[in-house]
Amino acid sequence: MADPVEEAVRGRAGGTGPVAAHAVGVPGTSREWAVGEPGAGREGPYRRLLDGLRAYRLITAMWIRSTMAYRASFAMTAFGNFAATALDFVAILLMFSQVDRIGGYGLPEVAFLYGVSGTAFGLADLALGSMDRLGRRVRDGTLDTLLVRPAPVLAQVAADRFALRRLGRVVQGLLVLGYALVVLDIQWTLLKVLLVPVMLLSGGVIFSAVFVAGGAFQFVAQDASEVQNSFTYGGSTLLQYPPTVFTKDMLRGVTFVLPLAFVNWLPALYVLGRPYPLALPEWVTFAPPLVAALCCALATIAWRAGLRAYRSTGS
Repeated sequence: MADPVEEAVRGRAGGTGPVAAHAVGVPGTSREWAVGEPGAGREGPYRRLLDGLRAYRLITAMWIRSTMAYRASFAMTAFGNFAATALDFVAILLMFSQVDRIGGYGLPEVAFLYGVSGTAFGLADLALGSMDRLGRRVRDGTLDTLLVRPAPVLAQVAADRFALRRLGRVVQGLLVLGYALVVLDIQWTLLKVLLVPVMLLSGGVIFSAVFVAGGAFQFVAQDASEVQNSFTYGGSTLLQYPPTVFTKDMLRGVTFVLPLAFVNWLPALYVLGRPYPLALPEWVTFAPPLVAALCCALATIAWRAGLRAYRSTGS
């Protein structure tokens, strides 16, 4: 019986020719699209990007159709995802039942930080949450099946077993963010209004880049999903709290090394009218889109290096 994913990326994306040809790296194959080996640039980077997006769309559509075939099951798992992530905010509410402020921030302000971080991470987790399975594929050799398909490997890994139930995390983050926007007393300007969606989109891209970079690391470590999760899920939890509760060294690390501070802390504190604990110029508040683009570039380099270094198990 034909593999449905292979049928999607081969038949509907226009792939032709024997599978063996794609395994040895003929021009235009998935390995060349993803790695950038000689001949990979013949169709141009934009064409390869479009091919990757098309393959991602086809594979995720297949998994969505499979999920929606059991609507009651989807509703229960999505609600379970929503409830599980909501426990994080419940923990914050319990803290505020004992104190008035955390790090000098009140509940509405912390809710704003939580909502932005949770929504941005939820978008990245929805799109690329399957990256943590890559280590197992590398270890057991099943990554080879992706290399022989006429579609970019990154698109296939990202779309593998696409879990629509993760929408629960996005909805929960948006609800908390909506609550914060209603109760906060903010002197709104056009710049602040525009900065809110920019935070969500740029934050989602930054987290997505971290997912991809973590996947690239698994080519070397083979099964380091927990290390990856410490920067993705752990980073999201870190950003839910005010920066004033962390040490200066921690703040420098998430600002200049792994720039998660650009997800919500730096732009959100501008919206809230709060200073950032580190002495930074004001223009960095508006840098999240640039940081997101830089993170994507670095993650792409890391991914190509990791995939180029991949050696099959031979089994």
